[in-house]
Amino acid sequence: MSHREKVGNIREEEWVTLYRKRNPSADRWAKGYGPIDHSVETQARVFAMAELLASRGIQGDGIPFFDLLHALDRVTSASMWLVVHETYARNVYLDGRELTPENFKPIPEGHTGGALNMVPAYAGYMAVNAITGHTRSWIMGQGHCVAAIDTINLLLNNMTPKHAERYSLTEEGLTRYVRDFYSYKLRRDGKQDSPLGSHVNAHTSGGLAEGGYLGFTELQYVHMPLPGERLVAFLSDGAFEEQRGSDWIPRWWRAEDCGLVTPIMIKNGRRIDQRTTMSQQGGADRFVDHLKLNNFDPIVFDGRDPAAFVWAIFEMECRLEAAARAIQSRGSSYPVPLPYGIALAPKGAGFYGEGTNLAHNLPLMSNPHIDPLAAERFNESARRLWVPFAELKDSISRFQRNQLSGRPRERDNPLTKREVKLNQIPPPVLRPVPENRHNPSAWTRTSPMFAVDAMFLAAVQGNPHLRPRIGNPDEMRSNRMIRTLENLKFRVTDPEPGIPEDIQGAVITALNEEAVASAALANKGGINFIHTYEAFGTKMHGVVRQEIIFADHCNEAGRRQGWLSIPLVLTSHTWENAKNERSHQDPSMAEAMLGEPSDVSRVLFVPDYNTASVVMHHLYQTHGQIWTLVVPKIDVIPDLFTLDEATHLLNSGALRLDWTCHDPGRQRVILTAMGAYQLEEVLKASARLKERNVPHSVIYMLEPGRFRTPRSDREEVHMAPAQLQAELYPSSTPARIFVTHTRPEVLLGILQPLHTGFYQTGALGFINQGGTLSVPGMLFVNRCTWAYILLEVTRVLGMLQEDLLASEELAALNGRASPEGVLF
Repeated sequence: MSHREKVGNIREEEWVTLYRKRNPSADRWAKGYGPIDHSVETQARVFAMAELLASRGIQGDGIPFFDLLHALDRVTSASMWLVVHETYARNVYLDGRELTPENFKPIPEGHTGGALNMVPAYAGYMAVNAITGHTRSWIMGQGHCVAAIDTINLLLNNMTPKHAERYSLTEEGLTRYVRDFYSYKLRRDGKQDSPLGSHVNAHTSGGLAEGGYLGFTELQYVHMPLPGERLVAFLSDGAFEEQRGSDWIPRWWRAEDCGLVTPIMIKNGRRIDQRTTMSQQGGADRFVDHLKLNNFDPIVFDGRDPAAFVWAIFEMECRLEAAARAIQSRGSSYPVPLPYGIALAPKGAGFYGEGTNLAHNLPLMSNPHIDPLAAERFNESARRLWVPFAELKDSISRFQRNQLSGRPRERDNPLTKREVKLNQIPPPVLRPVPENRHNPSAWTRTSPMFAVDAMFLAAVQGNPHLRPRIGNPDEMRSNRMIRTLENLKFRVTDPEPGIPEDIQGAVITALNEEAVASAALANKGGINFIHTYEAFGTKMHGVVRQEIIFADHCNEAGRRQGWLSIPLVLTSHTWENAKNERSHQDPSMAEAMLGEPSDVSRVLFVPDYNTASVVMHHLYQTHGQIWTLVVPKIDVIPDLFTLDEATHLLNSGALRLDWTCHDPGRQRVILTAMGAYQLEEVLKASARLKERNVPHSVIYMLEPGRFRTPRSDREEVHMAPAQLQAELYPSSTPARIFVTHTRPEVLLGILQPLHTGFYQTGALGFINQGGTLSVPGMLFVNRCTWAYILLEVTRVLGMLQEDLLASEELAALNGRASPEGVLF
């Protein structure tokens, strides 16, 4: 029963007054503390919540409800006090004395306004966990507000080991804490000294994402908790205008396979330099209407008040649980009205400069280290926030009783502890490889995407304990994921007859690459798959990179990631999209992923069906990695690798194709292919070299990132062994030609250790030529056909072009004749 039902004919204000008279502990809390004021509306909501908790016998950690809320006000105020010290102060004094110029940082720094707004939000989250006895997970889209999270975790002793060993609730410990904030100091080993970051990082207690890319949390939160889990998502009004797709969240939530989610927007109305678009166009009222049109159930509350956050989280969960019960009783249908909190507060509420542009980072207008007026403003505002130490310690003690309810600390919330494994590992599906691979007329051909489809579906069907999520921008059938679609189906709220759609479908589809990729990236308790046209993979770059850099930082910090690795399949790719103009011809996503840490961001150029099968077989036995798989979809790719060869190729990163080499003991040049179409051209060139008796070897390189110069200890472990590199690329054979799916310059940068100089090493690849072409035409205009490979061989070996190419072939290469009918 809501508080409004309890009020009946009595006006809300009268009922609140009556309740306070009858409940001294409620009256004590309702008086607020410092800048924290409890409105009549919030009091009424909280009082109704208290009665509901009592009626349900919910005691949480065993602390009386209003005693905890009384303590919450003081923890919140003290946290705001410490947050502003982080930005401006060099020293912290627990007696609350005024700071003098030497106590201020010469160069202040911080995202102060947003962090101040997040303090009551995160403090309220901590309190509702204690009140209900449930440890929820949390995620924050505005990761730059991390000072609020770190500060409350410090005060409540909810720290990670790196924080706990440096910080404590003493003047010395708090002084070190504020000095570590934006200290920029490096250790002797060249690493960052401070575990504090400008954004959420691997040392942030309970952190799940950096939150540096605004808008992605809005796309992910609904896909994160499993049934029985609870997640609070803190969002921002600035991020709302950053990213399309958050409107669709009610389309994806299902009681059957999703946990409870409580999205809360901190609506402070400002970006860095001006008001948000929402504030300029109708404000919260218009946003409420917008949410209702998109199947949300908006709840507006006071964003200054931590108790309002307590009530909002509890109320939103109650409403969502009620909606789930209505679905189960068949009294309702999807989408349910998904509760959505809107916390109203000016930016930087509670401190000088609130509501101004300056509140974003440095609200005092000038530096208190050198400006007495700024120091006065700081001291005056900080005085309102200070809490006497004895009173603060007593308040903190109310948050230390989680063992009584048996719940974990927030640093150990369920989403931080993913340990996902396959119960059944399906064997690779295979196609026979012709015995005479020398003869192209004996080749059989198919699409490697059929193997990807079969292996993913087998993994899902063999592991029903794992929730599947497929991120699908469109054209799933065209990309050969046919069986997966038929079995797992599009997730919709109103299935269309004759189409593979289902209310409980696992395929998340929208013409928005970031939104669908987010569905898979967020589902770290399950099994996932993302695919897209290669050229449109660049639209996923930011959201994928956010996962990679956070996982890499966690690995560096010793926080091994336990979620199953996720494939990002780039198909309908640059070369086979020859017919679709240059907008569809772009290998940039694979190139960008090659730039990331190779032990986390693995980029593989899949050459055939069996290799695709082996890669998918091994992928889900690894954890915490993003595998970017460049896979052709057209049914013309020859079957060239046996099971043993494909396995060796995956394990080593590259493989010499002995069956096509010619006199490799006396090799003069090494040809290396990366990409299925590139391999076929290399094999054609190899046949001509054999015909002209030029000793050479042919290598297929599956994973170039394993042959780079390692940039970290973790990357070094992932490198191909030095002995293997020496065997494949002996120093005695400096002449090398690399034919790559990517731009050649990028590839040569990655393979710098194998680069023997311009006169001995050549690279062919995409050179930004394209149009409406055939595949052979696409290869030709980018100088990647077998004939161009031979031309490059003559260059690095100092041979005459006529030694390897006929006059009519040279005429086609030199622009004196059409290549059609000559080269293809």
